[in-house]
Amino acid sequence: MATRGVSKDEVDLDGHWKDLAPSDDLRKWFDHDPEKWGDFRKKYMSELSDNKSVAKAHLEEVSQKNLVLLYGAKDEQHNHAHVLKEYLEKLG
Repeated sequence: MATRGVSKDEVDLDGHWKDLAPSDDLRKWFDHDPEKWGDFRKKYMSELSDNKSVAKAHLEEVSQKNLVLLYGAKDEQHNHAHVLKEYLEKLG
């Protein structure tokens, strides 16, 4: 179940992996346009691949824990969390 309207301050987060978020340029270009989803996915995967060592380090930090990815987009199907999940599953 998705929960909207909860601020970062209200959530008890163990970490915030901002270094694995899409770049500002990519995020602004995508603008949550489902028509751009395929290209966004490819470009974001490329950004993640360029940051592979950081992703591996984060995964090592949580290797014995459950990992929950949060996102703020209204579109539950076309958001970066799906791409990040796919990338981390392949990496881990």
